[in-house]
Amino acid sequence: MTGNKSAGILLLNKSPGYTSFDSLNAVKKALGTGKVGHTGTLDKFASGLLVVLAGWALKLSPWFDRCDKRYEGLIRFGVETDTLDPEGEPIAEADPPSREALEQALTQFRGDIMQAPPAYSAIHLDGKRAYQLARSGVEVKMEKRPVTIHALELRSYDPPDACVYVHCSKGAYIRSLARDIAIAAGSRAHLAALERKRVAGFDIAQAVPMDAPDLAAAFRSIGPDTFDALDIPRLTVDENAAKSMRQGKPLDGLLGDAPDAESLGVFCDGAFVAVLVKKQGSGNDRWSYGYVHAGA
Repeated sequence: MTGNKSAGILLLNKSPGYTSFDSLNAVKKALGTGKVGHTGTLDKFASGLLVVLAGWALKLSPWFDRCDKRYEGLIRFGVETDTLDPEGEPIAEADPPSREALEQALTQFRGDIMQAPPAYSAIHLDGKRAYQLARSGVEVKMEKRPVTIHALELRSYDPPDACVYVHCSKGAYIRSLARDIAIAAGSRAHLAALERKRVAGFDIAQAVPMDAPDLAAAFRSIGPDTFDALDIPRLTVDENAAKSMRQGKPLDGLLGDAPDAESLGVFCDGAFVAVLVKKQGSGNDRWSYGYVHAGA
């Protein structure tokens, strides 16, 4: 799978101790291209599922970035660090909470919540990454923003460690969640370990390890199953309609009875043609091109 026309998706099981960027080095070497990217950062100390795209498939990143994610995390009570993970410096201490206090605190973080991201994060502030400012000694003020915690379960609690399961929306930080749960329970904590289990319909059980002998062979083409996993409806068109779309012609009359959705994947004989996005209007003119693949 080499050359400018190569494209596909790889489910990679990132090992702890590597940044998400560095974890792609073996993938780039296997494919013989630098046109590779992941669709959601995992912290260096964390492990688990990285969805990797290569070639023109990188153009589909916006539809992957918005996906829900599922994690298992280990919250270590007693010490909060400046980075909210095991690599940071202690900044606050408190006794671990009782199980009752912890269970009560968890109820406050289910559903739609406001969350302040960690100061040590890649969010842009005044043209710089927040972590760059924090490392330079600047006091970083992170504004709260809305996120959704679809599920939050306490799997086990053996003080000072609590194992939790989290199903969350895009933009949620599990390090921040650990910090906020601890404070709500009258304690302090950091996230000692984290494993991403699932991104949309992509599961860690499908992923290959970073040291797999043939990463190139594990890449898959962008197909109908990709959009099924993204929970994006699909539409099959004939070759004439596909050709018109690849030429960027108006969509009027090309889609037939398209499903009602925010985005729509279009295929012809199983081959990816385009992603359409909803716009204002009625009938087929309510769709516009999100991304069109020119074909082989």
